[in-house]
Amino acid sequence: MSFMATFCALAVSAYLLQIFLGLKQIKNFNTIFVELRRKGKVAIGRRSGKIQSGTVVMFAVDDNAKIVDARMMQGVTVLAKFKELPQYIGQDLHYIDKYNPLVRQENKLTQIAMEDAREVYLRVEMGNYQEEPKETLPISQSLSMLKNQIKYRLKGSV
Repeated sequence: MSFMATFCALAVSAYLLQIFLGLKQIKNFNTIFVELRRKGKVAIGRRSGKIQSGTVVMFAVDDNAKIVDARMMQGVTVLAKFKELPQYIGQDLHYIDKYNPLVRQENKLTQIAMEDAREVYLRVEMGNYQEEPKETLPISQSLSMLKNQIKYRLKGSV
């Protein structure tokens, strides 16, 4: 078998493994979400990570915004799974912010995700929540901008 065929087979295998593990992680997310949804409303906060680990926090809350169950998934890979956060059970979601002593004990990414969950919950509660689409540039435009930045920097250094 040639080097190129071996390399292609390895690349396809890695891609298929990533798809399989990604689907497994989505199934885990859906299972946990359904479990929490049975307990009440679910507030979901996220802090996506490109290089750093991503974080997803889910709080099941009752009609008085008291946390009934709390879960967090944090990691860089698709192998990350949800962990329980029992210390937040019984807390009022309205007070889950950077000033809360429990939240201050968490890492920065978790704090951001928790504040996002609180903010989304409050906006839904007030009735003015709109998902804000993130604007992304087409790859051709991104490459063009990168090329222009490089040209500009080269002209400045000469």
